[in-house]
Amino acid sequence: MYSMYTVTDTVRVPPAEFGADLKKTVLKLVQKEYEGLMDEDLGLVVVVPEIESTGEGRVVPGDGAAYYTAVMKLLVYKPEVHEVVDGYVTEVTEFGAFARIGPIEGLIHVSQIMDDYINYDAKLPGFVGKESARKLLKGDNVTARIVTVSLKGSLSASKIGLTMRQDGLGKEEWVKAGPTKKRETKETRKEEKAKEKAA
Repeated sequence: MYSMYTVTDTVRVPPAEFGADLKKTVLKLVQKEYEGLMDEDLGLVVVVPEIESTGEGRVVPGDGAAYYTAVMKLLVYKPEVHEVVDGYVTEVTEFGAFARIGPIEGLIHVSQIMDDYINYDAKLPGFVGKESARKLLKGDNVTARIVTVSLKGSLSASKIGLTMRQDGLGKEEWVKAGPTKKRETKETRKEEKAKEKAA
């Protein structure tokens, strides 16, 4: 889920930047420091769109730079468990498919791709449903649900788990076509038992 936060931080402006437009200089320095940063509580900082204000500059003895208290906005993406997301498949491997969901990638494990027995075909490369013959290939647009989120200090160390097994999830044409088979639930079992008794 995308969120906008207002954050206050102290920004060091080096002497080489003195004389330039202060807000533009602070924005450039803050963008370099914050954009792409992964925070376990906030999520991934996508962009710093603006600096709302800068306070009075302070000079610290022994350092020629000026320090400003800046109030800035951060656009952040934090994946939430149970969130339904749209994305596209970026890579297919024997153990699953990676899908880009906004600024981050998640893994759709082979057991979570579809409600069918599937085989990995290295020639495609992709997955093929045994009964349904549905295929999942690199570049396919998908709808998935986030099932696990583990945000660490960096983007590469963070893990997002996705599933496409429920109705309404999966590749676009799968969703349009509907489920491949009627799922057995408590209600369908009761209906079948009632039919058997009546017969």
